[in-house]
Amino acid sequence: MSKINRVPGYMQSKGNRNRGPIGDREIRYKCSMQNTILDVLRARPGWQEVSGTTGASSSGGTTSAKTSTQNSTPSNQATGSATTSSKSSDGDWDFYWCDREWLHANYDTMFLQEHQKILHFRNHYELTRKNLMVKNLKRLRKQTEREMGKKEAESFDFFPTTYELPSEYHIFVEEFKKNPGIIWIMKPAAKSQGRGIFLFRKLKDITDWKKGEYQPLTDPNREVPETYVVQRYIEDPYLIGGRKFDIRVYVLVVSYNPLKVWLYRSGFARFSNSRFSLDSIEDAYVHLTNVAVQKTAPDYDPDKGCKWATQQLRQYLTAKHSADAARKVFQGIDNIIIKSLQSVQKIIINDKHCFEMYGYDVLLDANLKPWLIEINASPSLTASGKDDYDLKYGVLNDVLNVLDLENRLTGKEKRVGGFDLIWDDGPVLADDGSMECSVNGTSTTANSFLGCHCERKKQLREIYTAAQALKKTAVS
Repeated sequence: MSKINRVPGYMQSKGNRNRGPIGDREIRYKCSMQNTILDVLRARPGWQEVSGTTGASSSGGTTSAKTSTQNSTPSNQATGSATTSSKSSDGDWDFYWCDREWLHANYDTMFLQEHQKILHFRNHYELTRKNLMVKNLKRLRKQTEREMGKKEAESFDFFPTTYELPSEYHIFVEEFKKNPGIIWIMKPAAKSQGRGIFLFRKLKDITDWKKGEYQPLTDPNREVPETYVVQRYIEDPYLIGGRKFDIRVYVLVVSYNPLKVWLYRSGFARFSNSRFSLDSIEDAYVHLTNVAVQKTAPDYDPDKGCKWATQQLRQYLTAKHSADAARKVFQGIDNIIIKSLQSVQKIIINDKHCFEMYGYDVLLDANLKPWLIEINASPSLTASGKDDYDLKYGVLNDVLNVLDLENRLTGKEKRVGGFDLIWDDGPVLADDGSMECSVNGTSTTANSFLGCHCERKKQLREIYTAAQALKKTAVS
């Protein structure tokens, strides 16, 4: 048989280039970030960067990407990359790591080709805006209690008592008066990196914020107070070395209908720079663990940093409290992830072209109970050091490996690199002998290994070899 000469995708007409699977040609990508994800995309074999500010065919013309709030700038500026293509036609891409602002401005007028993949679901903010996240969790908790009873509804008790302000201010005041002297925390509903957050014990401390809100609307142009959430502050956090910390967990959702969720084994614990105390609730360095806050501390050491790998945290908890106690902590985090995603499953506009990489922030209290603090749609991809860069580089590379635009996998894998499939329209069970955080040599049933050993490069070689062999067998 004569060998068939394939025409590279970039030499085909635009019409042919956007039809069906990608096939044997380079994968064209766009990226609106100038950080680790751009490094990952540029180093990816067979991937080609394309320029331009539009993401897909649109009836509404083109819209420039805005600068993301997560340490990013538009990539259509000069990058100096030797691999950057001069093409910038609408829809001339296969993969687009866009920012949220671009998606909001363009999604409703886009037509996505069959093979195109884009970051973010249209209304991802239903889970990532703090007020909407709590509203959706409360709704599912009430539904669960109504249909399955109070016992089952207790599995939702992983977020603090929360109210939205200004809309629930009077309800909050009633609750406040029932619990005099406790500490509350105020957070802007749509900001990140610790901006605008403060703690208070007295109602007068938020007087300036709510001033004028409950007066008649005599001036239609007056500024309305920004939407906040107010939460009961967790006053007894679990401390290591006298310092408070929270845990960043990476979760990849490739579909909401059916719900399909991947959990990354590695993450990190972010520590405060100062020892914990309730005597100085105004000190952000004591109470806020965000790196953006901590790195501004006068005595912050950029070489030392304030992070532990999740594996290190799991080992510490195991040594100090027992393997069973550590296992329960991470099972609790699994529960938080699945319940929160289920709370928006019927609300998120599912689109097979979209995916989401969330950054979950979880806090442990003194009883080792995990609490959900917030969920980020654009977790920071800017590294704070070499270890942080290596972690984020691996996470992002494995996001692309799971999405598998190259069609190198079978689609039946339960683990891809550092990602484990924990939910696929139902709980996913681990294969026998696959547990690398075993308890006395036995395995748990859930295919979840947060904080466990992660030899991702070796695992990738093995699954790609196995998938290639399986496909060859199927063809023959």
